[in-house]
Formats: sequence, C-alpha cells, structure tokens
Amino acid sequence: METNGFHRSENLIKLAEKLRLYNPNNNQPAVSSSNFFNIHSSTIQECTVSKVIPKEQESNSELGTDNNSRRARAAVLVCLFEDQQGNLRVILTKRASTLSTHSGEVALPGGKVEEGDANDTETALREAKEEIGLDRSLVDVVTVLESFTTKGIIVIPVVGILWDRNTFNPLINTAEVAAVFDAPLEMFLKDENRREQEVKYMGDQYVLHFFDHETEDEKYIIWALTAGILIKAASIVYQRPPDFQERRPRF
Repeated sequence: METNGFHRSENLIKLAEKLRLYNPNNNQPAVSSSNFFNIHSSTIQECTVSKVIPKEQESNSELGTDNNSRRARAAVLVCLFEDQQGNLRVILTKRASTLSTHSGEVALPGGKVEEGDANDTETALREAKEEIGLDRSLVDVVTVLESFTTKGIIVIPVVGILWDRNTFNPLINTAEVAAVFDAPLEMFLKDENRREQEVKYMGDQYVLHFFDHETEDEKYIIWALTAGILIKAASIVYQRPPDFQERRPRF
C-alpha cells in the first residue's frame, strides 16, 4: 500500500489494526498488569528499590486520559518501526549526563504532562518532538498500555507506529538527550543479552532485568522502568510471555 508517498508494510498495517483493539483494562495472562521497580541510585550495584505499581488505564476515544483533572503524570512514546529485514524495532534515547535525575540512562522519549496537553498521547508526542525532533505527523498512535506509578508519578506508555524510518531525521535536544538509537523489540522477550539482579523488598525477592544492547557506536544497558514497559509492549505485540521468569513483586 502506498500512502503519503511511501510504502506501508502489510505487516505493520496488520499490527496497527490489532493494537487498536487492545484493551488495557482486560486481564490477559500473557500481558496482565504487573509490578515493577524504580531505582534510586547512581550505580547498579548500590541501589534501594521502591515499588512501581501499574494502575488500571482509563481510556477514551482520543487514545489517552483527559489531563484536565490529573495528578502528577507523565507519558512515554513506544515508537515502533520495521527495519529492512521486516523486524520490529523501538526508538530509544540515552539521557544527557547533565540531567539531575537518571542522567546517562536509557529511556523512551517522553516526560511530564504540561499545561495545554489534552491527553497522554499529546504529552508523548510533544516530548518526542522536543527531545529528538520526531514530528507527530510521522507517528500513528494506535493504543496506550497500562500505566505505571513511580515516585508518585503516573507514567503512561503510548504506542505508535512510524511507517517509514527514513522519514525520521533525528534532531537531538542536547540539553536532554545524548543519543538516539533503536533496538529490536523482540529482544525484550529473549533470554539472550539479559542479566538479572535479585532485590529484596518487604521480605520478598524480586528480579530486575538488564538488557545489553550494542550499536556501531556504543553499548547500552536498558533496565528498570524502561525495560519493564518494553517487556510488556513486546508481550502484547508478539502475543507471548518472555522466555525468562519476570519474578514480579507480589503486592
């Protein structure tokens, strides 16, 4: 199919149709609501953990909860595209080293809701434009996922399709972002290039997942909340659980 001057992959079209039918309020075994962790640490070895608990996502026809009656809230963009081999990949960033929180860590494009954002979709698209120059006209938002709450902030993953990767020429806001890269979405279901760390909290043992990813220029570690969101997104897209045990907290 030719749309707006470029070819739309049939596989991406089918994926978009499937994701538009996704209901985050349904409890499905392979993609059920999960608990995850937020890390407060300057190193991986020395950390304390506070729980990040997904809350049921309210959805409306505009693919995002109305932000007029919000508490502290943020949204991130899970932007998917196909590479030349037809494999799904997701766009990620490395946060600038000068940022006061989570500096130098891998993240999804996104940030806190600002006055004037109509809903979570608007927040995610605005932040992606500000951080990496991703024009909202290039992204077809197809669904939102269950929310996470971290340090009192509700975080909403917004899933979008970038139909043609060649139309996106990153324009990095160096005050916020050090690098833009992409990774295979399916890697977040595989046990390859994955490490884990057991964490004890409230007398129970949980696992943090660390995914190692290497590009031509740099090595990255994708972990904590970002890894948790991508495990969930990959489970929904591929309709199967990960090859490893997540060992989520039992709250």
